Amino acid sequence: MIEKLKKNLIISLLITALVFFAITIYADFNSVIDSFEKFNWLLLPVLLFLSFGNYIVRFIKWEYYLRLLDIKIPLDQSMKIFFSGLSMSASPGKMGEVLKSFLLKEIYNEPISKTASIIFAERLTDFLSLTFLTIIGIYFFQYSAIWIYFVLFFFMMVIIIISNRRIAGFLIRAVNNFSFLKLHSSKIINLYESANLLLQPKPLLRMILLSTFSWFFECFAFYLILINFDLNVTILFPTFVYAISTIAGAVSMLPGGLGVTEGSLSLILISSGISKEIAVAATLIIRVVTLWFAVLLGAIVLFFFHRQYTNSLINK
Repeated sequence: MIEKLKKNLIISLLITALVFFAITIYADFNSVIDSFEKFNWLLLPVLLFLSFGNYIVRFIKWEYYLRLLDIKIPLDQSMKIFFSGLSMSASPGKMGEVLKSFLLKEIYNEPISKTASIIFAERLTDFLSLTFLTIIGIYFFQYSAIWIYFVLFFFMMVIIIISNRRIAGFLIRAVNNFSFLKLHSSKIINLYESANLLLQPKPLLRMILLSTFSWFFECFAFYLILINFDLNVTILFPTFVYAISTIAGAVSMLPGGLGVTEGSLSLILISSGISKEIAVAATLIIRVVTLWFAVLLGAIVLFFFHRQYTNSLINK
């Protein structure tokens, strides 16, 4: 698993390098470098702190879901597992964070079919909170993005299907008609039961609100970056741009939304009258302090956590 993680990380880094190089050339390399020189890098610790604040709030979500599924593990171990999952932030739709389920299985023998629903619920509530932030921006800025309503419709339908046992039961029985899936019938049912519990109205609403709060940390970081370039913007504008670009990257199912997220961020800023070099510089900074800070932090925690766990097995 760790070797596969290293391979995926290297591939993601190579893709990132190509994406960053491409958009830097598009905006004129020397002009982008000049923009970086004008940026107040003393702001960097603040930006990283805001990103870390997002992770802490998301950890609260993780703990809440564990408690709902009656999974009780020491808080320090839970935190290590959660932050290890950040190493997979550059996976398609962040679904690689199922690594957390793998670790729970390895250490606490919790079935992956049970805990994988947490990863699904985390992503679903993230999508919904970002979609709502985007729709507010679309209304306020009169931006044309009809596709976002299709995204919202899709996820609302997913919630309805999972919440309705009659519909879900029909689909599960249909799935069981396939012999190769019937072998995993018990796991599919276990996954469904867990997801149904996590997506009940009360926990769903609570976690959408908490997700909105957590994403606002990174939206605020993007706001600080823009005003640091002497741009006269309100907090609502970077919130809208960051939210819609993040969704675009996620639905593309590319690792970390690489290319799509950066392109969306840059192009929306440019179409709003911001110069190419500043738009690209702001995009590169926000992606480093959010996506790649998460990957780096997660990889460090995973490295030490894996070594600790391996040593504990050896000493037994």
